Amino acid sequence: MRHRKPRYARPRRSPPGSPPGLLAVDPAAAPPRLSLMRYGPAGLAEIADPAPEDLAPRPGEIVWLNVAGLGDAALLQRLAGIFGLHPLAMEDAVSHHQRPKFEDYERHHFIVLRMPDPGDARFSAEQVALCLGEGFVVTFQERPGDVFDPVRARLRNPASALRGHGADRLAHALVDAVIDAYFPVLERLGERIEALEDIVVADPGPDRIAAIHAIRHELMAIRGAIWPTRDLLSAMMRDDSDRIGAQTRVYLRDCQDHAFQLLETLETYREVAAGLVELHLSSQSNRMNEVMQVLTLIATIFIPLTFIAGVYGMNFDPDAGRFAMPELRWAWGYPVVMAAMAVIAGLLVLWFRRKGWLGRR
Repeated sequence: MRHRKPRYARPRRSPPGSPPGLLAVDPAAAPPRLSLMRYGPAGLAEIADPAPEDLAPRPGEIVWLNVAGLGDAALLQRLAGIFGLHPLAMEDAVSHHQRPKFEDYERHHFIVLRMPDPGDARFSAEQVALCLGEGFVVTFQERPGDVFDPVRARLRNPASALRGHGADRLAHALVDAVIDAYFPVLERLGERIEALEDIVVADPGPDRIAAIHAIRHELMAIRGAIWPTRDLLSAMMRDDSDRIGAQTRVYLRDCQDHAFQLLETLETYREVAAGLVELHLSSQSNRMNEVMQVLTLIATIFIPLTFIAGVYGMNFDPDAGRFAMPELRWAWGYPVVMAAMAVIAGLLVLWFRRKGWLGRR
């Protein structure tokens, strides 16, 4: 028996009955790669593969540790101990396909987002978890590669306003980078929908339905990533702790506005994609009607010709009587019959054109 390939990715979770906070990493996950950015009044320091003593937050400085790859449970446990990360947050960080959410723990906030891959022709996203604490931000990614390069460029600029604020503004910049990364994804998807719409009208082949359903599945996946992000931002703005300042909440409103713009665009594309199915069926029906019309006209033209041919194909004896097809012995009988057939066919074609059934009126 053949097993079908699953259409949707299966979430990876802890085994049933596991205690809360169990750190069960995926055996196939990439090994962690650490990158550290530490900035403050003394300037900016970037460290690749930092030592444990470089990780702990220091007074007056902001630490951003990015962990790309979740394949080492022992290292993740050490990081959780250094930054005081809650076991439940670490469990969610290594469990893929979490719903975007915002949670408040005693020593830090925990944020889960779906980060798109802007370089992929088809929509794909990975989970990114963000821990915001006093003077630090720790991000966990499934694999290397992200959309945070603009944030890194801003931190490298000594005149950047980002370096003059706390960890909450850094967390906002990272969340904003993830949300803004959806705009080029939707733009490319919109171009594909427009191109597919033209193709469906011009050539509604059987493979067009598969392309339409592929786009609809991508739209569903994007909606599943963006819709809960709106609630996440609302929860961050309602947070009453001191980790998110009042000025940062103003900027979070801008992020929420971007999320609403994405949702509006997404809903428009979903309606267009749903209409593509009806457009495909209508185009196929119109094309079938055109084919049937041509075949009907051809059959109609040949009906009188077939009648004439059938009459003169009967085996009557011309010598049997006056009305027993005496024209069969006429020397011009064959040319006259063929000419009569041509005239009848021509008159039918002209009549069809006059009615508008063949070509334009």
